[in-house]
Amino acid sequence: MPGVEGVPVFSIAASVLCLMLICLVPLAAVGLALMNTGLGRLRSAAHSMMTSLCVFSVAVLVYFIWGEALEGFSGLPSHAVIMGGKSWSWLGNGPLFLRHLPLDGSPASLAALLGMVSVGILALIPLGSGADRWRLVAACISTALLTGIAFPIFAHWAWGGGWLQRLGRNYGLGRGLIDAGGSGAIAAVGGLAALAIAWILGPRQGKYTLDGLPSAIPGHNAIFILFGCALALVGWWGLNSAGAMLYAGVPPGHVVLVVVNTTLSAAAAGLTVAVITSTRFGRPDASLTANGWTGGLVASSAGCAFVAPLASVAIGIVAGALVALSVEWFELHLAVDDPGGSISTFAVGGIWGLLSVAIFARVPAGAFESTGEMVAGRSGQWLAQLIGIATLVGLIFPLAYCSNWLLNRFVPQRVAAEGERQGLDLYELGAGAYPETVTHGDEFARGG
Repeated sequence: MPGVEGVPVFSIAASVLCLMLICLVPLAAVGLALMNTGLGRLRSAAHSMMTSLCVFSVAVLVYFIWGEALEGFSGLPSHAVIMGGKSWSWLGNGPLFLRHLPLDGSPASLAALLGMVSVGILALIPLGSGADRWRLVAACISTALLTGIAFPIFAHWAWGGGWLQRLGRNYGLGRGLIDAGGSGAIAAVGGLAALAIAWILGPRQGKYTLDGLPSAIPGHNAIFILFGCALALVGWWGLNSAGAMLYAGVPPGHVVLVVVNTTLSAAAAGLTVAVITSTRFGRPDASLTANGWTGGLVASSAGCAFVAPLASVAIGIVAGALVALSVEWFELHLAVDDPGGSISTFAVGGIWGLLSVAIFARVPAGAFESTGEMVAGRSGQWLAQLIGIATLVGLIFPLAYCSNWLLNRFVPQRVAAEGERQGLDLYELGAGAYPETVTHGDEFARGG
């Protein structure tokens, strides 16, 4: 289904299918919001959901105003330089406010819609690392910076016809960076921003003892956490499938493979974490298992349309092990307090997803070019994926950290100590999510 110069051409049926898949994506955002809330403290639950709604709204509006213009789409105008006779696109050059973009079901319009809901997912990722101590106003401003600068820049490079996507054509590095569903563009960008937020905010009160050892602060609602996993799975079906069609030229018939691979990776990752925690602690850990499940979804995204189902199981197993081990490593060795496990789930899981393409992927006929070819194990594809990862770590993470560091100078991001002790629900919203656990009404005083 690729068109001229890599621009996909959709039939009416393909456009309808892609639109339906995109409509599933917000369920992933709902799932992440529930998981972040359940993994946080009870006295900040309403604040977590309120912040989720606000940052999602900020992300959508920022993307509408200028994010889509900077991200662009293959075949649309962009800022580019000519080096060695090759065109290297660095940034989209579209109009603001989606002007002159016909919202008619064309691939470009569908990509704009997918980008709009994708930034909503991206905005929720750092909330997990900043839970119980991140001010609402600061979170909204930080989201505007993340979704208005870091995301559209990397999304253009990886998805919008940018230089990472064209490494194959320009330098012969495999097929260029392959990131069909956003292991890098969404998950890793959000996970690295979560690391920046966790470092800037510092750990929660009571998280570390005087000896520097971490204390367990369990999430308050396991039902939210596990139900969020189920919603995230459905959302990721839409995200990976629509992304594969729009950004990798995958034909509609491959959607079944994408859904199968996404499901297998999540299942394998979740069970892997359950086994690891059962072996280490004597019983499975629900919150870590949920993080592992989501890490499997994240890792599946990059190569979801290009790997065999058995390879997806392997990708999920490795993702689950990495999430389980890295959560402890960040907490114990780097003193990073990440209540939602966002760094391990999205940054580590996303980077592994990009790497897994070079190990397992086969590009089928109809994707990128007219003939199918193995890319797994090819040095050029390895290098393309490694360049993408190096760009995330070496450029996007410093950009996210510096922008939030500067923001913190003008708008303190961490709530006051009293607010953390009292709970963000009462301190910033004036009411708790569970008022009956805080105080009793007059009906108890009046008696029967």
